[in-house]
Amino acid sequence: MARSRVLQCPSPASLVGVLAVVYVVAVIFGGVNGELLIGVGSYDMTGPAADVNMMGYANMDQNTAGVHFRLRARAFVVAESPQGARFAFVNLDAGMASQLVTIRVIERLQSRYGNLYTEDNVAISGTHTHAGPGGYLQYLLYSITSLGFVPQSFDAIVTAIEMSIAQAHESLKPGSIFVNVGDVENAGINRSPSAYLLNPAEERARYGRDVDTEMTLLKFVDGESRKSIGAFSWFATHGTSMSRNNKLISGDNKGAAARFFEDWFASSTTNSTASSPNTSTSEKDNGNLLEKASNIKATGGQPCKKTTSEGFKVRKNDGSLFVGAFCQSNVGDVSPNVLGAFCTDSGLPCDFNHSSCHGDDTLCVGRGPGYPDEVLSTRIIGEKQFKRAVELFTSVEEELTGKIDCRHVHLNFTDLEVDLNGKVVKTCPAALGPGFAAGTTDGPGMFGFQQGDTEINKLWKKLRDLLKEPSEYQVDCQKPKAILLDSGEMFEPYAWSPAILPIQMLRLGRLIILSVPGEFTTMAGRRLREAVKETLISEGNGEFDNTTQVIIAGLTNTYSQYVATIEEYGQQRYEAASTLYGPHTLSAYIQEFKKLAKAMAKGENLPQKGPSPPDLSSVQLSLLPDPSGDSPPPGIDFGDMKEDISVPKSGSFRKGDKASATFWSPNPRYDLLTEGTFAVLEMLQGERWVPAYDDDDFSLFFKWKLDNSSLYGLATLEWEVPEEASSGIYRLRHFGSSRKTDKSPIKYFTGASSAFAVS
Repeated sequence: MARSRVLQCPSPASLVGVLAVVYVVAVIFGGVNGELLIGVGSYDMTGPAADVNMMGYANMDQNTAGVHFRLRARAFVVAESPQGARFAFVNLDAGMASQLVTIRVIERLQSRYGNLYTEDNVAISGTHTHAGPGGYLQYLLYSITSLGFVPQSFDAIVTAIEMSIAQAHESLKPGSIFVNVGDVENAGINRSPSAYLLNPAEERARYGRDVDTEMTLLKFVDGESRKSIGAFSWFATHGTSMSRNNKLISGDNKGAAARFFEDWFASSTTNSTASSPNTSTSEKDNGNLLEKASNIKATGGQPCKKTTSEGFKVRKNDGSLFVGAFCQSNVGDVSPNVLGAFCTDSGLPCDFNHSSCHGDDTLCVGRGPGYPDEVLSTRIIGEKQFKRAVELFTSVEEELTGKIDCRHVHLNFTDLEVDLNGKVVKTCPAALGPGFAAGTTDGPGMFGFQQGDTEINKLWKKLRDLLKEPSEYQVDCQKPKAILLDSGEMFEPYAWSPAILPIQMLRLGRLIILSVPGEFTTMAGRRLREAVKETLISEGNGEFDNTTQVIIAGLTNTYSQYVATIEEYGQQRYEAASTLYGPHTLSAYIQEFKKLAKAMAKGENLPQKGPSPPDLSSVQLSLLPDPSGDSPPPGIDFGDMKEDISVPKSGSFRKGDKASATFWSPNPRYDLLTEGTFAVLEMLQGERWVPAYDDDDFSLFFKWKLDNSSLYGLATLEWEVPEEASSGIYRLRHFGSSRKTDKSPIKYFTGASSAFAVS
């Protein structure tokens, strides 16, 4: 007699075991239910906070002198399987990418992971903050004001990129990516509107505005926990809310947006603010609070360890933190100084065509929404991006699915043939026009130049020719640009401008990211996006359609200044004068990106990778001396107070007040305190001091200078009491490092101010 089989439901324990096995298998061989593998990472890339010229404004007087908030590299990695198709995208709180940085990062990644990561599938993109240390690009033109190459700047950036990608790679797990799109209002205006108006009227009529207002956001969700792990967004506005006179390291408006977003996410998931802990010390008896604070005196300087400050960080980078990044796009002519440009002498609007004031370009300056407070302007423009990102993040519904793919090629942009409907033209060796020297309304340049200049006076021609007189071919090739600096034909002591540039396409389902090594103007970016999309649709055999979304990641993998349309090139405002490779630069980009798009649409490899860019590390000049040694004044220790907290007459600080203290402190270049902090605001909870804010917070400032009378170093910590700060007892703490001579070991110290009350 046959025995019957009884079907039983598995026990909870066995079910969990089966699910665990399924999950592990899914991780090994690919995603769950077709999910991709996703990972995010972040790492501190704050460079030297003293003496180093900032990258962006080319202002010789703008040398770092402290930290407003730290700079970070934020990365995501997406992969089809552990050994399958993938790409890594890194967003840098830096002015731009650097070819030499890219070369070193790829070398380091390949030493870790073999050929999983190459120049084909790694994109390194700058936010274009103008408030980060320079000296990390290999071409001479971009390191003149930094007195050449600055190894400390370079190493900080390379290490941060490597570590952020490694963190993302090591955390790869099945997950989902969602996409959402929306407009950001009043976060950018066109700073060269007269040039934009030269584009064809019928083309302009297709767009409502002379800047792109669209933000594209990706949301990364863990496939197992269904918790969000990160978000990356792209939106075009310049990193020039902080002015050319600022000397504090800052991620500018995009770095601010990232800090606000990450803190918002932390507070929304823990029901507390990221930087001000819940406390029971808000005593009803304010008198007792004041008395208690008055009895807690400064600690004096004390020795500590290299890693001590890391333990005082409010946000400890253990790999579990949510990563929120605000990436750059076709930003060429987009300014965050949305009130417009005005003459500093009269207060009247600047000249429309030249952005000057009765012929003087240095008097025409853009105003941010917080004018005249540049920190407030940074906050406002950062908050506009952050708040829109939150709306897109919380309302997103559409999931990205499909292939991961990439295409990459190097091109010699100094001699590209471009087919314009049967007529063959060429790009030119790099050159800059006089409009470049005029600067922009975000950062005026030299007196004697105006945007739109197409002629150079005899004196400047003679000075130019002392460096390099342009060839007849170059003069003709660059017209109507007059050549002020023939950088593409200058090779002493080494190349002044890049010749070989990378272009790259990344695919994530129906989303296409175009990695461009420069700053495309609004209309130039629109033309490139449309050309790529049209090519994908026409060549893709139904795989691409009108829902395909193309975005531009600006300032990626290397830097080659601006790209204007041929019509804008004719007026020779700043962006056109800085379009290095002549009037057909944009047409060359469009032609070559269409080749990448066709190859991607057809699933074909590119026939050639192109010439490799040079590695110029061995010929770099470094003229900035390292700090040679510091000692405190006699009878003083580093970390001792120079000026202690000055308590208001009311006895306590209130929201909006500023508390500050000054410590004897050596040059902060001895150790960058990476993933640590120079400044901490501590809050007393019971008998224990707890970090509430550090130098990665928008409200806490670290400022360093030499004392004018004694030439000893001083560090001033300033805390602008924010609205969300809890009532209680606080103190300021400083961390630093020193060495007596350039051969002495580095020693570390800390010191805290007297306590004060916030009511």
